[in-house]
Formats: sequence, C-alpha cells, structure tokens
Amino acid sequence: MVRVLSGVQPTGEMHLGNYLGAFRSWSAEQYESDAFFCIVDLHAITVDFDPKQLASRTLHTATSLLAAGLDPSRCTIFVQSQVHEHSELAWILECTATMGEMRRMTQFKEKGAGQESVSLGLFAYPVLMAADILAYDADRVPVGDDQRQHLELARDLAHRFNARYGETFVVPDASVPRVASRVMDLQDPTSKMSKSAQSHLGTIMMLDDPTVIERKIRRAVTDSGTEVLYDPENKPGISNLLELLAAASGGAPDQLASGYPNYGSLKSAATEAVAEMLRPARERFAAFSRDPGEVRRVLSDGAQRAGEVAASTLRRTHAAIGILT
Repeated sequence: MVRVLSGVQPTGEMHLGNYLGAFRSWSAEQYESDAFFCIVDLHAITVDFDPKQLASRTLHTATSLLAAGLDPSRCTIFVQSQVHEHSELAWILECTATMGEMRRMTQFKEKGAGQESVSLGLFAYPVLMAADILAYDADRVPVGDDQRQHLELARDLAHRFNARYGETFVVPDASVPRVASRVMDLQDPTSKMSKSAQSHLGTIMMLDDPTVIERKIRRAVTDSGTEVLYDPENKPGISNLLELLAAASGGAPDQLASGYPNYGSLKSAATEAVAEMLRPARERFAAFSRDPGEVRRVLSDGAQRAGEVAASTLRRTHAAIGILT
C-alpha cells in the first residue's frame, strides 16, 4: 500500500481553508493508503510563540483532526516532538544540506524579512520538514503551493544522500489536494483565507455555528454587475463563492453559476452548503472535547506506531553513514 504523510502546525482553531485544503482530503486518503498525519509542534517554535498555549493548541489541533473525520483505526495521528527520531534525522540531513539551499527558501525570506535577529531553527526549518517526510518512507506528500519548495528540498536531500551512502531513503512525490486547495478570503478574494487576516469576517472557522457562517457569507465582498459568472480574474468575489459552493455541494463552479439569478441567491446557497458540510465536524469536536483523555490516548498510540517506523529508518540511516550501533 502507498504510504502518505502530511503535517499541520498546532495553531489552535482551524479555518475553512484548512478543512477543504487539507483535512477533508486526508480523511479520504486514510481509506486508500497507509496514512501518517503529524502535528508539527517543533516547527511551531521556530517563530515567536506562547509556551503557555503550545500544549493546549496541540491538543486542540488533534481534536480538530478527529473532528474532521480522521479515524485512528485507519491512520496514524501523532505529535512530532513525541517521536525523537525526527530531530535526530534532521541533524544528519543538515549535514547533507547546504547553506545555499537554505538561503533560497522563499518562506525563510518572507518570515525573516525586516527582522534584526532570526532563529537558526527558522533557517533550518525545511530540513526538519524533510526529516519528517523521509523518516516514514513516504511515497506521497499532500502539500499546498506554499510547501512545494520544501518538498523539493526533501527530494533533493534524499537523492543526494542515496548517491553518497547507498539507497537509504524513499524519494517522495508531491500530491496536490483534489479540490479547493486554495480557499480565498471572503473580504479580500484576491488573498488566501487566513486567521491573521485584518477582518475576521473574511475567514470561516471550521467550528463556526450556522448563524456565524451566514453572517460572514452574507457580508462577503462581491463584484460589480449582477450576473453570477465564474470568472476568477474579473469576478474574484463571486468566483470564490462559487468555488466554496462547489467544494461543499459538488459540481463545477462554472456549471453551478447558471443556477443562480443573482448574488443573494448564490450567497444563500453557499451558506446552507458550507454550514451543512461543517456540521459533522462541529458535532464530533464537541464529543471529543468532552473526553480529552481519549484524544491523548490516540496521540500516545500514534506516537508509538510512528516511533517504530521512524526508528527503523534511523537505524538504516546510521548504518549507511557508519555510526556505531
């Protein structure tokens, strides 16, 4: 069976972009592959963070994954820091990577821009991500556009290591989410939906109740004219709503457009479809939140299985470079 790995940072409450761009695809992936899903808390400390909230956000993220439909009997859900092989393998790969490669990483340039001091962890972040992937012999890695460069680095490091020390790592392929890989802000449909947006009205959270979803979509920015037309370049607001409707109810955005005589009817349909799509996640989150001990048990079991796989890879890596065992 093909092995798939992907990860998410413990940022707390997840938004619709997380759900459509990743979690829903992961939920389907667990029935088709040997799937590993990692909460990458070590990545979260490469930038400013609140240590008082890190653990609670990690648990919240795990609960969100279960709410989104991940089944621990079908996939492995674990926390990165609870599998020490990630950090050990990252050091070995750092001795394979080059400074030039790190300096070319776009995310490092963006996150470090304008800062007098940048952590070494942020600089080396892509190598830790490579270790996350290569530790599990992953065949495919679902990634968004913003992580493609990091996956290419993982592939390059695997090729380079294998050429120097013998076949050790599986070289992974990228996998683009099937639908709605890029969900746009309701208030600024030219920008990606994000919790850090200036207006909270532009971002639908995964756990928003129907009344909140209705208010946000009703106030969504639209375009000039009155015709409902799928045209992302000239009508980004309406096109964004059509894409949300398509993701929530099925169908193609351009074909759905003909079914709505005006913007109001489209907003009503999108509201109903999105609220219903998220209803099971809201209900499951409430149920899991009543039993945090069960969520911790899922993570403990996941860390044990992930650790067994990662330990095997690390032993193979040690043997390849001649570390005494």
